[in-house]
Amino acid sequence: MKALILSLAIALSGMAHAQHGGANPAAAGVPAEAAQFDFLVGQWELEVSPKVGGLAAMIHGAPRLVGSWKAWKSFDGYGLDDELRVLDASGNPMALSFSQRIFDAKTKRWLISGLDVYRARFGSSSGQWQGGEMLLEGSGQNAEGKPMLTRTRFFEITPDRFKMRQDRSLDNGANWEEGTLTIVAKRMSRKAAR
Repeated sequence: MKALILSLAIALSGMAHAQHGGANPAAAGVPAEAAQFDFLVGQWELEVSPKVGGLAAMIHGAPRLVGSWKAWKSFDGYGLDDELRVLDASGNPMALSFSQRIFDAKTKRWLISGLDVYRARFGSSSGQWQGGEMLLEGSGQNAEGKPMLTRTRFFEITPDRFKMRQDRSLDNGANWEEGTLTIVAKRMSRKAAR
């Protein structure tokens, strides 16, 4: 109960500050750039292609993975939440991630916090819209728990499909493995249930 009262007191003191000459970012309205990730809003069917190598890949080929991605507007229009699920060809869960994306009007960049649900690991990234594509740089951990940097590109964006490609570095950016993950998304619905 004390924590709730303290939280309310902090929030109300911020409101009082705004009423007495402090900056109130909500009063300025949602920036137009906050719509840059709107292409993701809805329900998507995915073809997921991880980059594979070595003897196993030569014998068995690349695994066939599928999935779904759903996203909806949140944060009073400043951002969105999304959920990505990846399954193997037999329907077994391979990955589940939940992300929160918000546009920071001050830095003119997107800030993203993602949760790898099955491994209980958080990652973060930031980026911006450039030349009709969304470009992100991030950090987190790979499946083995080692530090990892990522470069992610959303491209060929149309109302009914988009592609995403991710590169990864396990040595703090000295070397990059390109195209470690590629996703082709096809729209199933313009709205997604939470």
